[in-house]
Amino acid sequence: MADTAQLRFEALAQLKTLDQYIPNRVKIAPHAEALRQFDRRTNSWERISYRDLSERIHAWRCAFTKMGLPKGARVAVLLPNGVEAICCDQAALANGLVTVPLHAIDTAGSSAFIIADSQASVLVTNEQSRWDAIFLTGTAMPTLTDVIFTEDITPENLKDNVRRWDLEHWLATGHNIEEPNIVIEEDDLAAIVYTSGTTGRPKGVMLTHKNVVSNVLNTLRTVVPQPGDIFLSFLPLSHTFERMAGYYLALGMGCTIAFNRSIPQLSEDFRIIRPHVIISVPRIYERIYAKVQEKLAKSSALSRFMFNWAVEVGWRNFCKKNGLKLEKGCCEFLDPIVWPILKSTVSKTLLNQFGGRLNIAISGGAALNTKVAKTFCGLGLPIIQGYGMTESSPIIGGNSLSYNRPHTVGKPLPNTQVRLDEETGEIQVKSDSIMKGYWNRPEDTQAAFTEDGWLKTGDVGLFEDHEFLRIIGRIKEIIVTSTGEKVPPADMEMAIEIDPLFDQAFVIGENRPFISTIVVLNKDEWSRLAKTLGVDPDDPESLLANAVKTTILKRIKTAVKDFPQYATPRNVTMTLDPWTIDNELLTPTLKLKRKNLNNKFAAQIQAMYVGHR
Repeated sequence: MADTAQLRFEALAQLKTLDQYIPNRVKIAPHAEALRQFDRRTNSWERISYRDLSERIHAWRCAFTKMGLPKGARVAVLLPNGVEAICCDQAALANGLVTVPLHAIDTAGSSAFIIADSQASVLVTNEQSRWDAIFLTGTAMPTLTDVIFTEDITPENLKDNVRRWDLEHWLATGHNIEEPNIVIEEDDLAAIVYTSGTTGRPKGVMLTHKNVVSNVLNTLRTVVPQPGDIFLSFLPLSHTFERMAGYYLALGMGCTIAFNRSIPQLSEDFRIIRPHVIISVPRIYERIYAKVQEKLAKSSALSRFMFNWAVEVGWRNFCKKNGLKLEKGCCEFLDPIVWPILKSTVSKTLLNQFGGRLNIAISGGAALNTKVAKTFCGLGLPIIQGYGMTESSPIIGGNSLSYNRPHTVGKPLPNTQVRLDEETGEIQVKSDSIMKGYWNRPEDTQAAFTEDGWLKTGDVGLFEDHEFLRIIGRIKEIIVTSTGEKVPPADMEMAIEIDPLFDQAFVIGENRPFISTIVVLNKDEWSRLAKTLGVDPDDPESLLANAVKTTILKRIKTAVKDFPQYATPRNVTMTLDPWTIDNELLTPTLKLKRKNLNNKFAAQIQAMYVGHR
């Protein structure tokens, strides 16, 4: 019988819990490649079949069983993407345990809070230094009894009152232990995933097996990977977006997950792995776009003309396919003749940066810049933009290969109801994928839902043609100027950051007469610009020079030229110090902590509005 995507989906649809996905594939195709990971000891890529993966998961299950953890006990997981992360999660799920993913780039204080708040019994991590930093925060973690390290550990040097295990010795405790006969129900908790916490402490989102399984199936009714497809995994598995779409969905459909060695090696891994599917945030696509633009700026006028022509022709073809309003061109009648040539030259050059056989490129987590979307879609890589949140497991809606409007987040997923609040325009959702609630926070749980049981997303949206959803912005983040104009800051910040001069941007103007912005300059780009302006890039006073400010504002205005005039920033503050998680100006998902930024730059913000009312 032919192994088709439809048959795989039908088999998957019979499974009710996440721990059944891999055993199902072992029965069907035990020797198919499940995972691929780079082994730095042998300097080669290790390929792991579904049967081999199942055997490794069995060893983890037996070791967890030996610990005597009761059903529902929490296991905190602080691991990089890789085989151990999959084994840990799958073994915990099959034993009825609840995983608590921690962000690898989060602060030690935040990780300590999550371990304590979730009442985790076990922490699994790769490096002893991570645990040492967590312990040294002084946070009380009374329920934590064991810490398991997947890499070598040094002799104990902290009085941390926990049992420390290296992976080999811990797994050995499970020898001759049988897997527990535990019945996993679809309404059992699968994970507690903590939100980023842009305001206050993060909250633990309780996701059941049913929540995630329904999201996997509803996503597959929109975007379907094919047998043999390879996913390149580089977003952290602690993020629900990658966890659902790049892990559970991929393995459930019997695909292969190849783990990126590191973000700096991502471009090389694209060429080595040659993936068919990637799941990314807009920043990755924007960086590639910026590199292309930088290279074009140094190219000949003919090269720039050919590139722009290819985007123009390709975009018209894309618009025709997806029912979008066409942008007329003077030589449009030549499109059928020139497109095959442009596609084989310009388009192929871009696609080769992703390995040359990418079929599905999904973008989520934030809005995708329209210029970037137009370029990629025009050159033959139609990025599929989606929308969701942790509380919805996470995808609520998305575009697909058969319909794609890049300025929207597509249609609501099948079996997912979406409505807009009549007064605020807030997006509200009801489906089986909606969370059970917030861990030990009944008041927050109640506040997250309407009286009739719809999840309140906090996002403002509108429907285009009654079915395509557009995101306007966050209710709490939309800036209302003193003149009554409403400005979504995230969209503008994203547009500004397309210019390689600006690493980060923070747009302000709430109850102010006009919009201003604070930007973090890219040090290399700033050094080049400073020389053209005749100022010393190493002198902080250079950032205050009128010529510099005028030039920077001009670059910003160019970047946001597609926004209304009232949204154009009229003043700017510049800095070379990046905003990070460690200095508490970014969340672990790299979103701006606006309250903290407002406090940090209070004096500069005040100065930008002196004399204006």
